[in-house]
Amino acid sequence: MLVAMRNQQPDRVPVAPDISNMIPCRLTGKPFWDIYLYQNPPLWKAYIDACRYFGIDGWLDSAPYNLEPELDEEVKPSWKEVIVRRTPERIITRFYREVKGRTEWLEMAKVYYRDNPPTTILARKIGLPDVPEKFEVVEKEKRQFSLAEVKDYMGESGVVGVFLPPPQLGPPERSGYSIYEYLDRYSEVKEWAERETDKRLRLLRRILQAPVKPDFILTGGSGLLVFNTPAIIRDIALPCLKEITRLCQKASIPSQVHCCGPEKELVKMCAEETDLSSINPLEPPPMGDCNLREIKKLFSQKLSLMGNLHTSQVMLFGSVEEVKLAARKALEEAASGGGFILSTGDQCGRDTPDANIFALVEVVERYGRY
Repeated sequence: MLVAMRNQQPDRVPVAPDISNMIPCRLTGKPFWDIYLYQNPPLWKAYIDACRYFGIDGWLDSAPYNLEPELDEEVKPSWKEVIVRRTPERIITRFYREVKGRTEWLEMAKVYYRDNPPTTILARKIGLPDVPEKFEVVEKEKRQFSLAEVKDYMGESGVVGVFLPPPQLGPPERSGYSIYEYLDRYSEVKEWAERETDKRLRLLRRILQAPVKPDFILTGGSGLLVFNTPAIIRDIALPCLKEITRLCQKASIPSQVHCCGPEKELVKMCAEETDLSSINPLEPPPMGDCNLREIKKLFSQKLSLMGNLHTSQVMLFGSVEEVKLAARKALEEAASGGGFILSTGDQCGRDTPDANIFALVEVVERYGRY
């Protein structure tokens, strides 16, 4: 995985379909809220177990890590999660903190489902009061897991990364800034982006100087070119991306961008203007706008590529033979010379047949050796 991420040629093409959430939870046989809310087991552990079950190359893109606060770092009161509603199919939580003797509640609620990943939504949109009348404390694993623990559990099964995105706009219904604020209050958003860039680069330097380092740094963001135009990315995200990739290159740690949805313009930007090592998931139409053969031809001298089997048409609804054909096609288009990781678009669905994932391993073992 690391050789391929550095755009070099390993002994065979790594195979790392994106099964980072739903499939590992399904394989535990537990309600999904056991994993997401109660950390029983934590998601990272369920994911690594799933990698071993399928025999794929592990790609843990957002491992937990602990860093002691710096002496001059403002330590704010921590948010506490509490349960405000239960049904047979859902557990709904809210977050609060105590600030100078006053209780602050986040306006967002988190909805945990029995058989799907959680969602975050404005509490008032689902009929919840601004301040809960009653709640129960979440009884879950109290301690924070260290990066060393995660890497030790992963072992030789794959690579462990830490997620550090650049500042970016998000959907209007979420907290933070959206394109509306960017257009209406540009100076405010620009100042925020500059502060966030400084904060995130400071954090990255500490991560890269820690005794236990991640195998790679994942940056970018889900739907980056859905909620941001290329011009907006260039304005508020690219300065941070340039520094993240430069610092990673200096530390000899691969950097990787994730951007589901349209990504072609970002591939070009990263190849020409940053020190990025690798990019994924290069989703094909209609989910994205990337042609793998074209991307390989234009940008493989600068970037390692990871992708790009369609997660619904191929992985979820395709037959085993259709999966094998799509995987062989991806190898033919992008494996030459190395620097390629056979993967999927963003997040294989919960009900993706196990046989379709096993089929990817079979293809690389047979056709992906150099």
